[in-house]
Amino acid sequence: MFTQLASPSLSRSTLSLPKDLFAAIAQLKRELNAVILAHYYQEPDIQDIADYIGDSLGLSQQAASTQAEVIVFAGVHFMAETAKILNPDKLVLLPDLEAGCSLADSCPPAEFAKFKAAYPDHLVISYINCTAEIKAMSDIICTSSNAVQLVRQVPENQPIIFAPDRNLGRYVIQQTGREMVLWQGSCMVHETFSEKKMVQLQIQHPDAEAIAHPECEPAILRHASYIGSTTALLNYIQQSQKTAFIVATEPGIIHQMQKVAPHKHFIPAPPLNNCACNECPHMRLNTLEKLYLAMKNRTPEITLPEGIQAAALRPIQRMLAMSALLQ
Repeated sequence: MFTQLASPSLSRSTLSLPKDLFAAIAQLKRELNAVILAHYYQEPDIQDIADYIGDSLGLSQQAASTQAEVIVFAGVHFMAETAKILNPDKLVLLPDLEAGCSLADSCPPAEFAKFKAAYPDHLVISYINCTAEIKAMSDIICTSSNAVQLVRQVPENQPIIFAPDRNLGRYVIQQTGREMVLWQGSCMVHETFSEKKMVQLQIQHPDAEAIAHPECEPAILRHASYIGSTTALLNYIQQSQKTAFIVATEPGIIHQMQKVAPHKHFIPAPPLNNCACNECPHMRLNTLEKLYLAMKNRTPEITLPEGIQAAALRPIQRMLAMSALLQ
């Protein structure tokens, strides 16, 4: 993980935050010629002020096409890294450098390099939820939105390593019938849902439709009538005739679901324990205050070594090109 380590302090004794943060951020955005990109799992205030809200694929596409001089990425570290890879000459800011990713952390570069070396004839397809170093060792990057379609574009006689998420990998295998070697990584949020509580919810709400993200464990996916990326889930609830849904993914997406379908009811799938474990602790590190300070101070900035940046760009560009063929 390569970054500028300086991070703004949030001590109210040492700074004075404006009363209207929304107006102050809008002013800074104009002054900096900045764009604010936010993931669906961010807190509602950040979603409401963002110029674009999306999943990893949509955010990558926006980062690749933006004309802004400054990209403020309200998400986690690997997402901001992706924006920097696609925009090496632009200033990319991440409100909190500690906003990491348990899935990315589950695939250490040195260990993955040894793993890859054991399968020299394999094509490496890596889920975008990985570090820049892992991207640099990959042939194609994918997202949960396009993983199935991209794997289907690979010749059937070409063996594949799929990293780092084993659950998404298993789902892709199921959907495509392709054999793949899986790196055994996982997302702490999507592994925390309780199958028992999911079934109990379905009994309590017999008219509610269960929908899930493919990063969830197979036991959860078995109970879902629809499986898809965050954007796919958002689109699905708008098109479905159902009026109630049990949502098995990070509950930040429910803010957007309620906005686009206010007449429908959304129930977050419960975690194993009585905690907020179904909320991503890394995503929630970003706040409106930190976003304002990042823009005001132009830090923390995402930086990457040139070699890593150039090597990681190629598989991302390949993903974008292959995704364009699907449209």
